[in-house]
Amino acid sequence: TRARPRAAVLGGSAEDIEAAFYEAQQHGDIERLMSCWAQDEDIVFVHPDGPRLLGTGARAAFEAIFSHGVVRATPLQVHRVLALASAVHGVVEQLEITLPDGVHHALILATNVYHNAPEGWRMASTTPVRGGAQDAQNLSDGRPVLH
Repeated sequence: TRARPRAAVLGGSAEDIEAAFYEAQQHGDIERLMSCWAQDEDIVFVHPDGPRLLGTGARAAFEAIFSHGVVRATPLQVHRVLALASAVHGVVEQLEITLPDGVHHALILATNVYHNAPEGWRMASTTPVRGGAQDAQNLSDGRPVLH
């Protein structure tokens, strides 16, 4: 069994873990990135335009992503819902990734779910999907009014 690295932030908050998660992506640091996740094998990563991955499948997916270089995902807007032992963050990200054919940019809409585990806040799930033109317009218009 692989030794689990210490989390970037012990205790702290869901926001601290989220910041460490994005920083790890920007540095291509798989150990730091995985330390942000819950220890359960029930963690869920839905690969953009791909499958739903559970447990160690999430690690393998990020290793494959990092094999192409770092991921520059910058949160532009975050909507947070916090409960006693869980937090859900709706994040609009600006993504920049370098592939063999050049640099690509995209707007990503991610739902990040955190759980306050005995070792502190940890990510339990992330579901990033590509945003569209309407999402970019909503971002520039500010927070939409629901009613």
